[in-house]
Amino acid sequence: MKKIVYAITLLASLLGIMSSCSNTEDILFDHEQPAFPIQADKILLEAIMPSSTTAEEDVYIVGAFNGLDDQSVIGNADYKLMVADSIAGKRGIYLDPSKFVGGKTLADGYHFVSSTQRNEVTALGDTVVRSESPAVGTRTNMYVSKWAAYFDPAPTEPTHDGYVVYVDNQTTWGDAITMYMWGDVNDLNGGWPGMKPTGKETKNGVNYTYFDMGTANNGLTEHLIFSNNGASQLNDFAYTIDHDLYLKVTDAGVEEITNEPKHDGYAVFVDNQTSWGDAITLYMWGDVNDLNGGWPGMKPTGTQTKDGVVYTYFDMGEANTGLNEHLIFSNSGASQLNDFAYTIDHDVYLKVTDSGVEEIKQGGDDSGNTPPSTYKLYIDNQTGWAASALYVWGDAELFGTWPGAQPKTTETVGGVTYQVWEIGNDNATYHPILNNNGGGSQTDCPTAITASRDYYYQVTATGWTEVTPPSAKRSSLLYRASIHSRR
Repeated sequence: MKKIVYAITLLASLLGIMSSCSNTEDILFDHEQPAFPIQADKILLEAIMPSSTTAEEDVYIVGAFNGLDDQSVIGNADYKLMVADSIAGKRGIYLDPSKFVGGKTLADGYHFVSSTQRNEVTALGDTVVRSESPAVGTRTNMYVSKWAAYFDPAPTEPTHDGYVVYVDNQTTWGDAITMYMWGDVNDLNGGWPGMKPTGKETKNGVNYTYFDMGTANNGLTEHLIFSNNGASQLNDFAYTIDHDLYLKVTDAGVEEITNEPKHDGYAVFVDNQTSWGDAITLYMWGDVNDLNGGWPGMKPTGTQTKDGVVYTYFDMGEANTGLNEHLIFSNSGASQLNDFAYTIDHDVYLKVTDSGVEEIKQGGDDSGNTPPSTYKLYIDNQTGWAASALYVWGDAELFGTWPGAQPKTTETVGGVTYQVWEIGNDNATYHPILNNNGGGSQTDCPTAITASRDYYYQVTATGWTEVTPPSAKRSSLLYRASIHSRR
């Protein structure tokens, strides 16, 4: 009898736990934990900052309620948010409605401002005007998605005169560093102590001081002497002006930076935005069939970061220079994309997705500028729920607070109708949760997604499965039929 009573008690406890877990109002993520105590006569606003917010910059609140603007609020201690000690990235402020001006309230509009990155904007760059007006004695959690500075155009890369010597200047000399050259031509680009830096440039997160060699000097062999404008000097460094050179220069000496891989001939650089990951392979046919390997072709040679983009690359081989080939990318043969014609006489940069291949410029899209205005999350919704919403947390609450947003549109890809949510293009990290519009049921995406490519998922009430869009699938039988017809 005791065992029966114990079992009933245990079952009741478990049901109680399950019941409490199904209540969406009880869901509280770590970043939503309180960071400041409530004050009975104040409004407490707690805000999660964008990941780009540094510890050194200040954040303020501005609106009709305090009569200030984005410029005049900077430095006003009354409206500066406090940095939370317990939760990284969170700040808070107490507001006293009795000090609001002109009879205004928070409902009349307000927003947050960074001392260095200007006003807050949405994840897609739109202006933010908040109107939530909480009561005194309450705490309200908020998210700042982005600062306006995030969407400023990237600095224009300098146009160089010939090859370049890039110097990671770790000396104590600062801008007084000079470079003298002797060799095939003495006093090249100037007599002792030599030329001053041409400029500064940031590449892959490193701030370089650089010296342009001059196109007319291509091919010369020179000896580089760095000095503190002649006051002290380092040992010579031999250099043939036929490539860009990266050096780390300290007070003690000169060292070549050799992080960049040495390629065998020209290379195919792939911005791999497929769902295949490391399973991507490259088959080639044309002047030489099965070049670098029979179907499904060669595996990647390695990865390399250029202008902030991590590329998967395939070295073509010096002996294959000049050949005309057709490139076929596949998921180790399980699925394949349309051919891409390529003459092996230059490095080529490609963006490869589950649906196709597109030539791009290094570090950008086909125009060399910016990626698409937004990537998308496609969901083949097989949950059976009458209505669905997507809640997304991570670098921002992308679609607002729980339960998130319902899809604004659908798209049919390869005969499958997907619900579509736009996720931006800023490489932010997100965790999606599909739910029945706050009705108590939900299913979490098992892995984080980043706003750097499109995603396709089939979602049931019990889980998520990433899929390849049907339009991108081609059977290996079709491949073999087509390849044999070319031979």
